[in-house]
Amino acid sequence: MGTPGSFARSKPVRMKAKVCLVGEAAVGKTSLIRRFVVNEFDEHYVTTIGTRISRKLVSLRLPRREVDVSLMIWDIMGTKGFRQLLQGAYFTLAHGLLAVADITRGGTLADLQGWIDAASRVTGPIPVIVAGNKQDLTEGAEIGPEDVARFAQGSGHDFVMTSAKTGEGVEEAFRRLATRIALRVVGDS
Repeated sequence: MGTPGSFARSKPVRMKAKVCLVGEAAVGKTSLIRRFVVNEFDEHYVTTIGTRISRKLVSLRLPRREVDVSLMIWDIMGTKGFRQLLQGAYFTLAHGLLAVADITRGGTLADLQGWIDAASRVTGPIPVIVAGNKQDLTEGAEIGPEDVARFAQGSGHDFVMTSAKTGEGVEEAFRRLATRIALRVVGDS
């Protein structure tokens, strides 16, 4: 018999979680998913048409249990009209959001509130991580980490600065979101 906190004899709890990426067009949602799922980056921008779903297993070690989270990662076209048209189908049964802003386009941060509100109308309160993406382009940045932090924390969310190009913060953003979802769904007792 293991001691409290010992994982030697217990199998991980397994769960599935639907995660939706939100944000305006060309903020890097698809590139973040690609970097996280297959560890690749493509310089060429290809507009997402409709919705694309990717999957990745994330193994978490919480203080009192292990959890294997199968993330179903939903990527949506980032235009406001599309958001209004398909928000019910896209956000239904979502467990968490990765809300993505492009640090070289300041307006994309403010626009995240509309995306988060649209999701909340369908899902109720769920974990949200705000990603300040394109951290590799700090020379052309219109917003910095302090702006992303202020926005996220003002709404009770966490944030991570990311770069799909270099991989900076990408794993951290998805793992933080998976951890918040796991704690909410299965707890840690």
